[in-house]
Amino acid sequence: MRQVYSLPFSHDEVFGGEAGHHIPYHRMYGKQYCVPALTVYTPSEVQELRSAAEAVDAIYCKVMRFIQRYMPDSFLENPLGIHPGLIPAARMEMVTGGITRQDWIIGEAGLKCIENNTDTPTGIPESASLEGILIGLADDAAWTSPSAEMAARIRECFQSWLSFYAEQGLQGPVTFTSYGDHVEDRTNTVYLMERCREAGYETYYAPLEELEIIPGEALYHQGREIQLLYRLYPLEYLIDDRDENTGVEVGAALLELVREGRLGLMNPVQHVLMQSKGFMAAIWSLYERNDQTPEYCGFTLFNEAEMDVISRYLLPTYFSAEPFEQSTMPYVAKSYWGREGRGTLLLDGDTNQFMHHKDVKQQQEVQPTLNASRNLAPTVWATDENEASEEEEIAAYYDNQPKIYQQMVPMEQAVIQTEDGAYSGYLLTGVFVIGGRFAGMLPRVGEKVTGDMAYYCAATVRERMNDEEEKEWRT
Repeated sequence: MRQVYSLPFSHDEVFGGEAGHHIPYHRMYGKQYCVPALTVYTPSEVQELRSAAEAVDAIYCKVMRFIQRYMPDSFLENPLGIHPGLIPAARMEMVTGGITRQDWIIGEAGLKCIENNTDTPTGIPESASLEGILIGLADDAAWTSPSAEMAARIRECFQSWLSFYAEQGLQGPVTFTSYGDHVEDRTNTVYLMERCREAGYETYYAPLEELEIIPGEALYHQGREIQLLYRLYPLEYLIDDRDENTGVEVGAALLELVREGRLGLMNPVQHVLMQSKGFMAAIWSLYERNDQTPEYCGFTLFNEAEMDVISRYLLPTYFSAEPFEQSTMPYVAKSYWGREGRGTLLLDGDTNQFMHHKDVKQQQEVQPTLNASRNLAPTVWATDENEASEEEEIAAYYDNQPKIYQQMVPMEQAVIQTEDGAYSGYLLTGVFVIGGRFAGMLPRVGEKVTGDMAYYCAATVRERMNDEEEKEWRT
């Protein structure tokens, strides 16, 4: 059972001031999201998470380069599920290291990374700002913040990106965009924009719905040409965007600007390769066939240390459920582009489903349809009398995607105090790796499939704990 320390304050006492200013979505869709409590980690746990997360990030980047250079388009389109319209830009080799968040389970099997959000991770202001505020309210010098370096890592990441793009001739202000009315996305985007400005760059915020594109020419906001764009908008949505009135395929037009070197995106398009959950199965396939890679490309892909990282921290993941069905081992089926647990099934080895993810908010963004103007905004489903049918469409979008199959490992339980009373759930530890370096942590307590109704319970490290005290605390 994970130790959770409840602060001696109510939700309103904590979030009625500075904390609520930094995280205006501390309640979402009528439900508490952030809780006034701290998830306690030991120094040794955080130290291992730090080194393991950076090692896993390096594995991801190495496999990404291997796929870009050696695998045919048919592999990107089929096993990885990449839209053909994304492939040319995804093959462009940009600087490695971006803004990513891995999800880890700490349990009986040790530390296990179960997936990686490499395209549009959120939860950044919670870790970078709220965590420190909550630890400060604990008023105990023994509590320290594992996410204290996040702002610095973000500034360094933008410096790396923008130096690379400057060498390609892309300069000028950096435009940050997200869906304007989505408070969580906008808050995450603006936080990153402020760090970029601190790094010495001119920045602007532009809502997705206000962006305009002239195919073959440029992307604009209110007449200002954009050469550098951070977008909190999934690439698998973007590629299907089109102008409802003119029929112009705005997503394809934007990606063509990227391919022609007229627009620099952050995270770069190459990150879509790693965002596909098929990428996890590709890593495991390459791991199991590492001794065969010299026959294919003339060199052994993974060295001994990298093989150890994969076997220790990643899970067996396949494009077929057959290995688990043959061994009757419990496993997880995950949709390629599933987000917030949607499209995820927990199954036993006899293919009997024993849980379906239902932890879903009532208002969600789903796959975009034709937009009402020349913009890049997604369709947002509102809660109304058609809520049930809309929820079915959302579920169908994720459930009907191709799936990968991953060994299931037990999650650690945690009990937190909420406005509705004690809640017993399961801990998923998000770990931000930014620019290739550990940057912070995002603990969430929810159901066995962590969805967007899970509670954020800030991370803290209990320092000044000797080995004997740590052993006693863990037991």
